Amino acid sequence: MRVVFMGTPDFAVPCLEALINAGYDVVGAFTQPDKPKGRGYALAPPPVKVTALEHNIPVYQPKTLKDGEALTILSELSPECIVVVAYGKILPKAILDLPKYGCINVHASLLPKYRGAAPIQWSVLNGERETGVTAMYMDVGLDTGDMIKKKTCEIGENETAGQLHDKLSSLGASLIVETLKELENGTAQREKQDDSQSCYAPMLDKSLCQIDWNVSASQVHNKVRGLSPWPVAISSVNGKRVKIHSTDLSDRQGNPGEVISLSPLEVACGSGSVIINELQLEGKKRMDSRSFLNGHKLDIGDKFE
Repeated sequence: MRVVFMGTPDFAVPCLEALINAGYDVVGAFTQPDKPKGRGYALAPPPVKVTALEHNIPVYQPKTLKDGEALTILSELSPECIVVVAYGKILPKAILDLPKYGCINVHASLLPKYRGAAPIQWSVLNGERETGVTAMYMDVGLDTGDMIKKKTCEIGENETAGQLHDKLSSLGASLIVETLKELENGTAQREKQDDSQSCYAPMLDKSLCQIDWNVSASQVHNKVRGLSPWPVAISSVNGKRVKIHSTDLSDRQGNPGEVISLSPLEVACGSGSVIINELQLEGKKRMDSRSFLNGHKLDIGDKFE
């Protein structure tokens, strides 16, 4: 099967590699344009571009898919299937209608739940205990196409969005190969999504980062996990802003935001408490709580706000 792959970040790379290793004829890779990165703002290629070039796959980086140029390129490549994984652009109907087997998307949730840009993070933020990946036929809506196949996995109590990202990325790689095999042999299922069961997972931004210590310990813990590794949960103590990278749950009680233990560093919530494992003062390095306390004095009763 001739395949065009569309994807951009690290999440998409295992899917591309799986298609290559499974023997599919990947005739082109579409990815976002290179972007400035680092202190020097040098242009950096997306991970999918790096991987495609390593395998001598032609790479295309159009700024838009709406001007007809991408459609012309795709028509010349003549793919039987277009596989889309975290590409970051909406595909026009003319492109969706082009390949014989359609445009197949791997989405990092159990659709119809968590449609949108940040399904992994919102699954953790909302305290879900299960998630997965869904292969679906793409249509003109946002993650609304008919579903083909799913794979599920558990979300651990302390699992971060970053850890779940890597797990789902690998799961997606096996899913896309199985899905294309079913498309080829005519056994692929087609299940409409129940829109009444859908929810939206919008893109993250730093307005989400502030911890409210009045909520339950589980909610604080889920925020810390869901915003790791980016954009990271934040609080302040003794007038200093801190990023909180890692916590564990505890059932001890106290006034919300109050330090109730120093060994381990434990902070009370609206109900229960969290043990802070790793934190970072603004402008400083990330460190474990013991190292932090060695250099920054905290007392029982001090308040995180």
